[in-house]
Amino acid sequence: MLVTNHVLAGAVLGSGPLARRPVLAFAAGVASHLALDTVPHWGDQRRRVFLVTAVCDGLAGLAAIALVARATSRRRPAVLLSVLAGMAGGAFPDLDKPSTLFFGGSPFPARWDAFHARIQRESPRRMPQEALVAGLLGLVVDRLLGRRG
Repeated sequence: MLVTNHVLAGAVLGSGPLARRPVLAFAAGVASHLALDTVPHWGDQRRRVFLVTAVCDGLAGLAAIALVARATSRRRPAVLLSVLAGMAGGAFPDLDKPSTLFFGGSPFPARWDAFHARIQRESPRRMPQEALVAGLLGLVVDRLLGRRG
């Protein structure tokens, strides 16, 4: 699953059911990450393809964080902390990837990394699905941020 989708799923949790509950939003973001990783999604074992995609996705994920945070601060400032926490929780389990690339190792215990790798159901043919999920999650976030409360 692309990190952008994990970020947007965390934003849904932080702006919806867990608005004004940042600690729970973070925990739910982590849980949603693991749940989404069990769903069949895009992945490619070719290092070059993975790295190019990961860089683009990482930048898109950062842009999503910035755009959602800005929209939240304008539309529903009282839930900004929960939205940020949900997005952080959604991305958190994937910190192993940039950490390994840039620092040579994962910040997580080996058993966690093995578990995280084991639950993945990836295929290089599922990028259209990732785009569809991103679009749908973006619409849900927009809708939730449009609500008053």
